Amino acid sequence: MKKSLFLQRSSHPAYATLDDWILHEAISFSIDSSQTFNASIDRVMASLDDSVKLLGLGETLHGSEDILMLRNRLFQHLVEKHGFSAIAMESSFPRARAVNEYVAGRGPASYDALQDTGFSHGFGRLEANRELVEWMRQYNADATHRLKLQFHGFDSPTEMMFSDSPRQILHFVLDYLASIDGAGGQERRLRIDQLLGQDSDWENPAAMMDPTKSVGLSPAATGLRIETEDLIAELQVRRPELVAKSDENLYLEAMQYATLARQLLNYHAALARTSSKRIVQGLDLRDAMMADNLAYVVSRERGRGKVLAFAHNSHLQRGKAEWQLGTDLLTWWPAGAHLNEIFGPSYAVFGSAVGVSDANGIGQPQAGTLEALLTAGPGPARFIPTHKGQGLPASEIAALPARSGSMKNPTYFALTPQSLTDFDWLAVLDKTAYSRGGPQLVQQG
Repeated sequence: MKKSLFLQRSSHPAYATLDDWILHEAISFSIDSSQTFNASIDRVMASLDDSVKLLGLGETLHGSEDILMLRNRLFQHLVEKHGFSAIAMESSFPRARAVNEYVAGRGPASYDALQDTGFSHGFGRLEANRELVEWMRQYNADATHRLKLQFHGFDSPTEMMFSDSPRQILHFVLDYLASIDGAGGQERRLRIDQLLGQDSDWENPAAMMDPTKSVGLSPAATGLRIETEDLIAELQVRRPELVAKSDENLYLEAMQYATLARQLLNYHAALARTSSKRIVQGLDLRDAMMADNLAYVVSRERGRGKVLAFAHNSHLQRGKAEWQLGTDLLTWWPAGAHLNEIFGPSYAVFGSAVGVSDANGIGQPQAGTLEALLTAGPGPARFIPTHKGQGLPASEIAALPARSGSMKNPTYFALTPQSLTDFDWLAVLDKTAYSRGGPQLVQQG
């Protein structure tokens, strides 16, 4: 290779132009070709640190059929060849327990029975998610597979425009204690149920934008936060007894639910504050919950295998996330930033990007944008290492023009120069269809 193209710097080549970087490092593949796809995954996995326990795959938008299919193929190959035992999705942590029961061959008799209750955000209606879950169930049913796969959600128990009542997660902890000490927890349950009140008060959609509609700082909610702290303290001080009378996994699960209840009550309190930062605080708390749930999932898989996490790019990236809400630019620390601190080199993450998607209202990328450069070479898809920006031409990166957004899908976020430091690898698709089973998109503006 000509020295004019790059000079060796540490373990990464230094490229004179972004075109040189793409030409020499992009690994093209097709999702429909198991041979090229699996070979590309093997090359990527060989490049990662041997200590990686958690691998993130981000989606550049909710509603990409091809990114979901890439995720399914990726997880299957990671299970079969690279020691992965679990997947965690951007879906409610407590709701996903029912899906995991189904994957294990227990619980509901069919996927249809849990597609709404087992997922948040309507994600259970996406056909690609059905196919993933059914594949996991069939894999686990095969007696030759001694290691059984686990399905997790790692999102907070919230939706886009409302937040769940804390009842379900608090009752999970109370039920755990009752299974060990039937009479001992009855008084606590009565106090908690009186403070919970009506679920509809907690789940009022108006509270998202109007703090006066939130019950998060009411006397009952404040009392419930104190009761939850007492509940956590009881779990902590009785740990030796509770583990001996149940088992460590059940105990740790109950503790995670109790901790999540505390975090959810803090989230409701943030929504009730008349602060200009209340929305940002809610975003911060949501992603902190996501990171904490993922750390728990990784700890549960220790000794079994590695974990694939799947969520929007903005949740898994290492740097600060941004969201333009009307005239306000909101910035917060996403789950990926927390995970980077928790796991260090044991956390690696792919970001994704698409060239064009008529169904999602994404036109051809403008000339000179990162998506235009990345989709100019062989496809229909490619992986490319970012080297976290090392060895890439800083002046050219700084001058990259911003790509236009989507006219239909508000969840689409284009790549930015920060993407080259936020992710270890990029998965770039020439095009994508809209997700089968997704809600109808409407042309904006």
